[in-house]
Amino acid sequence: MPTARSGPPASTDEFRTFLAADWRAWLEEYPELGTVFGYPGYNDRWTDDSAAGIEGRKRHLARSAAECGAIPASALHGSDRTSYDLYSELLASAQAGLALGDDPLPFRLGMPHNLWMPINQMEGVHAGAADILSLQPAGTAAALSDVVRRIERLPAAFDQNIALLRHGLAAGYSPPRIAIRGVPDQVRGLISDDALQSAYLQPFKESHAGVPPEDATRLTEEAIRAYTHGARPALQRLLDYLVAEYVPACRETVGASLLPSGPAGYAFRVRWQTTTAQTPQEIHEIGLREIARLRGEMEEVRKEAGFAGALAEFFVFLRTDPRFYYERSEDLVNGYKVIAKSIDPGLGRLFGRLPRLPYGILPIPDFRAPSSPTAYYYGGSATTGRPGTFFANTFDLKARPKWEMEALTLHEAVPGHHLQIALTEELDTLPEYRRYTGYTAFIEGWGLYAESLGRELGIYRDPFARMGQLIFDAWRSGRLVVDTGMHALGWSRDQAISYLRDNSGKAELDIANEVDRYIVWPGQALAYKIGQLKFRELRTQAEIALGDRFDPRKFHDMVLAEGGLPLGVLEERFRGWLAAARDASTASAR
Repeated sequence: MPTARSGPPASTDEFRTFLAADWRAWLEEYPELGTVFGYPGYNDRWTDDSAAGIEGRKRHLARSAAECGAIPASALHGSDRTSYDLYSELLASAQAGLALGDDPLPFRLGMPHNLWMPINQMEGVHAGAADILSLQPAGTAAALSDVVRRIERLPAAFDQNIALLRHGLAAGYSPPRIAIRGVPDQVRGLISDDALQSAYLQPFKESHAGVPPEDATRLTEEAIRAYTHGARPALQRLLDYLVAEYVPACRETVGASLLPSGPAGYAFRVRWQTTTAQTPQEIHEIGLREIARLRGEMEEVRKEAGFAGALAEFFVFLRTDPRFYYERSEDLVNGYKVIAKSIDPGLGRLFGRLPRLPYGILPIPDFRAPSSPTAYYYGGSATTGRPGTFFANTFDLKARPKWEMEALTLHEAVPGHHLQIALTEELDTLPEYRRYTGYTAFIEGWGLYAESLGRELGIYRDPFARMGQLIFDAWRSGRLVVDTGMHALGWSRDQAISYLRDNSGKAELDIANEVDRYIVWPGQALAYKIGQLKFRELRTQAEIALGDRFDPRKFHDMVLAEGGLPLGVLEERFRGWLAAARDASTASAR
């Protein structure tokens, strides 16, 4: 915990010391993040979600904000001033989120964790525990012992979250029933009569050369006891509560503006997710314009493919023709691996810097696949040697067309999430909090922008793959329409599904899962397209200003050189870079 100072720090060194200490103090509060980022010493416990634990984090947030506010910002310059401004904004945003039920953590990755609605089909203690236990080190007896300790502490974590769910219902906060209907099945999938078949005990099903056999046997037996006598009964308590009380009591409305926080709560989410001042109505209209533009491009590709019917009929053809689907899950995963290998050779034409950390491609775990999106990425850790992972959904193969695979690989792996996130982790001149966290509009906007780079990389080799890229772009543009439609303009779930069906070409199961995701994560889906439009806008400005002197490698290296940034800060950085590039071009032309 940071300690009070006798006076405000007056030097850059003192600011950096404060920042490093406060970051480590937050990791003490959220040990799961320590695991994700590869720090040792955090792998044996969970975040304390008891009333006392939450109040302690609120006090920590208040102290952090006060101490940061006491620092004379005028004494800081360059990257340090940027770090100060960003950290101050993160703390202020976290304090504002308290009124909406958000956890006090300022480093909210993807979506803020809402303590009044802590479980939905996308996240929750039940699924998060399985993810963390699969990520943490397990190659030594001490590391396996940490896994056991975490399994032993799962009952308290589950019971704390049941209490939070009850509190949320009493305060008028719950996710829509239609969106979370699959959560009880997720929990059932984690309950097993055979402890070693539980996702929580996955580390004990693997061989570890660094663990003596007698220790492996002893720790496995401890893990089985911890699951059988603690975690499994606690999972059953969670399941019983969800089925008997929680899901039946959840609201039937879908709009976030209908929660007690009202339209102001959704507007806060929109500002935080997009890092802009755009209103929901403005964003809705951007989405409508982008859909209209992309439909025109789709019509051109439809003609190129030689399809004589209307665009709606082309969508049906793409969704139903057997040639576009694998019959075995392993073939789908291997197909992604082949695409990934084909991307790698061309990256040097577009990037001066490439990450050292490798990545792998795995199927989404069975217990969560039915209600999960098409794919997602988990960052790796250079510290522990854990590679990044692109998770692909192999549930219902008739919803996983081949024509979407190139765009997905570009987005989730390289040059999308893995390249950007792994490079950011390597920026050791930045404060740790900036290396390991970021802004959704930047991170997801980059992922969507990366899909468009497939043309320069020669990945979209036929009209169906190009159509896949356009469908994915339209899908993200449609999010601007349906997210704001449901949460600000009174749209129903069925309206949102119908709109995406008509304009994105995605499979029916995918569309339903995606709409349910937008329902429980209001505003998050807006970040993709808003971020992509900014990256594309800046690149177009640079191409026009620099002409044949434009080098995509220099542009991309500049964009990624400071990690994830709010879009306004990125634009300021771009202006300085472009002015310097213009001056250099003028000087070389003399």
